[in-house]
Amino acid sequence: MSSSKGGGEVRASHILIKHEGSRRKASWKDPEGSIIKNTTRESAVSQLKALRDDVVSGKASFEDLASRFSDCSSAKRGGDLGPFGRGQMQKPFEDATYALEVGEISDIVDTDSGVHIIKRTK
Repeated sequence: MSSSKGGGEVRASHILIKHEGSRRKASWKDPEGSIIKNTTRESAVSQLKALRDDVVSGKASFEDLASRFSDCSSAKRGGDLGPFGRGQMQKPFEDATYALEVGEISDIVDTDSGVHIIKRTK
């Protein structure tokens, strides 16, 4: 039985935008962190909202945008993080993922890594 509120494994993809408050200010796109260190949280949120709007409106696929814009190394897999259970991700990320229905996309989620939008895939 796979309930969105349950404790079994889920699978999700995400788009991460790092910012000046992120715990690690470097990514595959910005190895030196020069852009991330100069990105405010507000700017990161604004970028993510625009990306989310493009997905929701059908202008672009989540996977395509993740592969081009996410600061996470999962970008090379279209943002796919694979299956995970409770206690494996940062709490805000985990809580947001388990609250989603399969196929649903979250609003902005804040973690120590940066800001995310999450698409639950299983």
